[in-house]
This record gives sequence, structure tokens and C-alpha cells, in this order.
Amino acid sequence: MSDAALLSSLSAQELSAAYRDRKLSPVEVTQDVIAQVERWEPHLQATWLFRPEAALEQARASEARWLRGDARGPLDGVPATIKENIATRGDPMPAGTAAVDLKPATADAPPAARLKEAGAVILSKTTMPDYGMLSSGLSSFHTLARNPWDLRLTPGGSSAGAGAAAAAGYGPLHLGTDIGGSLRLPASWFGVFTLKPSLGRVPIDPPYMGRAAGPMTRTVGDAALLMQALSKPDARDSMGLPPQDIAWASFDVAPDHLRGLRFGLLLDAGCGLAVEPEIQAAVEQAARLLEKAGAVIEPMQPFMSQAMLDGMDHFWRMRSLVDMKSLRADQRVKVLPYIREWAESAAEFSGEHVFRGFSQFHATRVAAVSACARLDYVISPVSPNMPAAAEAPSPTNDPLRPLEHIGFTVPFNMSEQPAASVNCGYSASGLPIGLQIAGQRFDDLGVLRVARAFEQIREPQRPWPLPPGR
Repeated sequence: MSDAALLSSLSAQELSAAYRDRKLSPVEVTQDVIAQVERWEPHLQATWLFRPEAALEQARASEARWLRGDARGPLDGVPATIKENIATRGDPMPAGTAAVDLKPATADAPPAARLKEAGAVILSKTTMPDYGMLSSGLSSFHTLARNPWDLRLTPGGSSAGAGAAAAAGYGPLHLGTDIGGSLRLPASWFGVFTLKPSLGRVPIDPPYMGRAAGPMTRTVGDAALLMQALSKPDARDSMGLPPQDIAWASFDVAPDHLRGLRFGLLLDAGCGLAVEPEIQAAVEQAARLLEKAGAVIEPMQPFMSQAMLDGMDHFWRMRSLVDMKSLRADQRVKVLPYIREWAESAAEFSGEHVFRGFSQFHATRVAAVSACARLDYVISPVSPNMPAAAEAPSPTNDPLRPLEHIGFTVPFNMSEQPAASVNCGYSASGLPIGLQIAGQRFDDLGVLRVARAFEQIREPQRPWPLPPGR
């Protein structure tokens, strides 16, 4: 059976229209998605707390609402997954590690609450690495997650399961989080779309410097539909933005929307790994397509430095070391050895060293805002490298050089700017390559519009991967 023949491959927009016109029911769609998960999951290991019966119960309730003409909105009955570090009431939240005691969450975190209020069918939670601190699916708690495009390769992370679920057709809507690239990196290696919103645009709990929740979908349109629900205010996020009436439905622009927009083309992050030639070629081709559509492309000099990247890394090491010191000895030994070695390397850091590391967060923010000030948008690679082996915790496989692949993504977390990943090409071996599109702070809708315009001018997309044996 081809992916095109599966109901699980339909977009949220298509499903909502079909429910409204009574051409499909949430029950039959959910049944099809469950079957797709069961075909893929022995190979991918993207889910945790996969609950088919609970999903079908939600689908039956949604079907009744649509038949009564009482649907809660366009997400009602649409299958969705939630990254496991986004709390769902009654479920434990291991954050990818076997080191924590499992306790049921007392409330839904804001993104999960918005999905449930909208009537989405919550199919499953999705997997992640220990503490979300790896760009891989390696975890001391979850089974190793893999990439559906090539099962020998990593899904990236830390939204590993969410991205894999989107690429494999576990329904159209998936929620992940991002503090340095954890939405965009897996999205780029899966060929799916994601938006890391402006900080505070999507309320989260607990909030943290640079941390954002956002959609992972196959299309820009589905991400816009999800943002309409996710961006509603929630007082629990002390870093949340003021309520704003954003016309998310107006994302759907024609390619001529690009005419006259000024894009910076950033091909050197200024730190970390060098960009692989195939990735650079794909991003340069995307720039040519944008220019052909009327955009103005201006080469950019790097604004990050190795000192900035290392400073943030060293602060995060100390934060993780402090977290680990709060664990019992029997818990600490369960943390993934790579993460333990990374954190314990901070044991000899002085207070001054940690302070100087922390200062690099602000230095990064200032540099990013200054570099982008004269531009409408910035385009760049998402990752400098293609995905590593599934078993590798990071592209360098070195706990003392763990973040060498996030030089393009992390600055926009610290500057609080929206940044998306959209597929812009394929490697010689057929793997997707992501284009990052970053906008000015608060211009989340603008980033979606540019991504939508690019969707229409990019080269034809290859079929989504199929489960082994299909």
C-alpha cells in the first residue's frame, strides 16, 4: 500500500474539511493511524504510552461532536502526539532518563492542554534522549529511536520521536520542544516542517531561557493550524508574550509574497562543524530559487563564535551537574554515561568560569539581533552535517565537544527569534536537507508565510518513507 493511499498521510487541513463534509470520520482515520504506527513502531521506537483504545475513545467522542454540528474547531478529531517532556495529566514524565522516579503529572502543560481543548486525538507521547540534551534518539529510559529514511541513522533530537512520527505518518500533528535546535535538527533530517516560535509565543510550563514548544508537521499549513491553538495565553508561563490576535490562517501566500524581501544568506556559523558540501549546495540552491522569485539575497558574515558556543555548553554542563547531584547514588548511575561524563566535566569549573559561560547567552543574543537588524529574514543550513549513526549520542560522539552541530540553531533560541526548518533538497543518498528560515522577534507569522512561499517554489518532494516490507 502506498503512503498516498493511507488516511494517516492526510494533512490536518484535509481531515478537518473531510470531517466537516462527513466524507471521513475521526474513528476511521484514527484506526488507520493506529495501523500505521503498528507497522512502523517495531523499527522506529518513536512512541511512549501509545494507547490505541484511549485514542479510539477520543475519536468516537469527536465523531459525535462533528455529527451534532458541535465540533470544537479544525483540530477536533485530528490525531496528534506529544513529546514526553510536555506534561500530560496522570502520566509520568521521565524526560528520557531512567534516573528519575516516575510520578504522575498533576496537570496538563499548556501545549497539551490546548490540544485537548481543541479536541485533538492524543495518540501517544513521543520519545526523547536523557534530559533532552542530545541530538539523537539515545536514551537510558526509552528504546533507541531511529530515522525512518534510513533505520541505521539517528532521528536527531531532542524531539526525536516527534519528528520520526511526523515523517512516518503517525497522523499530521506532533508537538516538540527546542532549547538549542531540538525541533529544527530532527525536522531537517526528516524532511518535515517545524517552527520554533518566538520565546513565549507558545506558553509552556516550566518556562526556561530559550526553551520553546512548537509544531512538527509535514506541511506549513498544518503548523499554522496548530499554532492557532498553541499560541493562546496561559498564566503559568511567566515568560509568555501578551495575548495577540494573529491571523494564522493568512499564512497561505503566493510566491510573489517574496518579492522585495531582504534575506541574509548565512553559510558559516562561525563555530562548530564545517558545513558539508551537499548541505551548502542545497541551501545555495534554495537562495537562488528565492532570488528568482524576487527576493533580495545578501551574503552574511558569521556572528557566532566558538567562545559563545563553548560558554553556553559549559553553563549547561554545570546546570546538569547540579541536577545530577540532587539524585540518589542509585539514580545517578542510571543516567546515560555520555551525559554523566559531559556533566561531571564541570566539577572543576570555578564560579568565575561558570559566570563567564553564562554571559555568553547574552552575548549571543546581542550578536544575533544586531546581525539580523537590517534584514527581513535569514536563511541558513539547519545542521552543518547529515545525520549520524543511530547509536551515536551526538555527531562528534565526544562529550567534551557535544554541541558542535548547533551553531546555526542555538542563536535564535537566545535571541528569542522565530526560526523554522523546511526541506530544501536531498543528499546523494536520498536523505532530506533542511533550510532554516529565521525572522525578526515576534514575526512568527512572517516566517510561516516565507516558508509557505518556499514550499511552492522548491523542487518536487520525494515520497515519504514506507515501513520495511511495504
